[in-house]
Amino acid sequence: MHTNDVTTFAAVDLGSNSFHLLLAREVDGRLEVLHKEKQRVYLAAGLDNNDCLSDEAIERAVSVLRQFARTLIDFPAANVKVVATYTLRRARNIKSFMRRARSVFPFHIDVISGQEEARLIYQGVAQHVHHEGLRLVIDIGGGSTELAIGEHHQHLRLSSRNMGCVSYSQQFFADGRISKKRFKRAIVKAEQELESIANSFTQLGWQHVLATSGTAKMLSALCHQGDLTQPLTQSALATLIEASCDSGHIERLEFAELSEERRPTFCGGLAIIYAVMTFFDIDALTYCDFSLREGILYELTELHAHKDIRVATITNISTRYVVDSEHAANVSATLQWLFPHIEQPWQLTHEDDLPVLLWAAQLHEVGLSINSSGLHKHSAYIIANSQLSGFTQEQQQLLACLIRFYRKKIKLKALPEFIALPSLTLKRMIALFRLAVLMNQKRQAKQKPDYKISAASHELTLQLGKQWLSDNTLLAADLEAEQQQWKKLGLDLHVF
Repeated sequence: MHTNDVTTFAAVDLGSNSFHLLLAREVDGRLEVLHKEKQRVYLAAGLDNNDCLSDEAIERAVSVLRQFARTLIDFPAANVKVVATYTLRRARNIKSFMRRARSVFPFHIDVISGQEEARLIYQGVAQHVHHEGLRLVIDIGGGSTELAIGEHHQHLRLSSRNMGCVSYSQQFFADGRISKKRFKRAIVKAEQELESIANSFTQLGWQHVLATSGTAKMLSALCHQGDLTQPLTQSALATLIEASCDSGHIERLEFAELSEERRPTFCGGLAIIYAVMTFFDIDALTYCDFSLREGILYELTELHAHKDIRVATITNISTRYVVDSEHAANVSATLQWLFPHIEQPWQLTHEDDLPVLLWAAQLHEVGLSINSSGLHKHSAYIIANSQLSGFTQEQQQLLACLIRFYRKKIKLKALPEFIALPSLTLKRMIALFRLAVLMNQKRQAKQKPDYKISAASHELTLQLGKQWLSDNTLLAADLEAEQQQWKKLGLDLHVF
């Protein structure tokens, strides 16, 4: 499909079982679906015992991405959002996958956390389904199950559990044989996965339950002869389990609504949804046709309207940890002054490079709530382990890394490797952030020097003046020590 309509958006969901593409346009604040594509990839089935994707699985995925690229050929990158979920966030050889993907697919792929996946799923539901009171949303994917509780557009609880229709089918029904014993083992395993969230979810409670996955759609169709408007009950699922066990084998299942492509993952999905319903004492739930892809589209329209949820996330965390807002603003102002001088020489030209640095400035002292000793480590730990709505796994890891190394010694072996971010770019961002914080160490904006700056590809020159340096011996000494840290990064800092 070709389009030059700037109000048309594309959401691509690289799931564990299937890849989906959804095109929609925004009309008067609502989304109208224009086109859908779905391809079975069985990515989760390609994970070996070491969590490495097989060459065959990668080739299947690349083939579908090549097809999606043809559909999106005229789309501007800003109107396309691509997210990868459980299998790709788990795959240890994801860099190999990404290299192959980039060769045929020109759009950036964001690997999102389970929490972020749950949030987007909830948003997809919230934009289209309206209830009074709290609702529980359940999405059973190929490799993981996401659960969210919220009211209207606000999520209140998010969780992602390592249980999916593909992984459970492989684990408990790999040879196709079906028995009560096997179902019981699968159900108990799922209940164990849910134990850690039991209290927080049940204490909050809910008035409505929705299931959004292909598994829920298939099971609802089975129980009600294709009528998806009828509730899916716990008793109906128990009857399905009984009938499945009576058949004894996947190939002997005789359900009119069970497609051949769903047959291999049927038992795993059935065990999980039954376990969720019995564990949380859910008598009935309703299938919902809106989920992750609709959530992605909603986020795209918000970004198009310059409403970045990440801004609200950073502000909320900054407020929660009572960050010194004046100091954070001073560091941010220094970054904004420095950045135009180094943007081109240092090739920090990605649209998120400066925003990430500014967000790091807002959050680099959140660890003061723990202890001032080891502040950078405490702050990095908080950021790495918080729920950062709107952030991909790599963006959250980058924020934590910048904060971890904004002061003290740089340990190159401790720098993380990123999928999409080159090592040199990371080192340049760390150097720039360290300098901005250092230039504000007195925490008094009026005492900052009136300096000049110039930059080349691997160096930066600060002209402060001999008189200023002699009047500020402490900062001069710190800058001299900083030069040694920059050398570790392959960069030269010149000060005179």
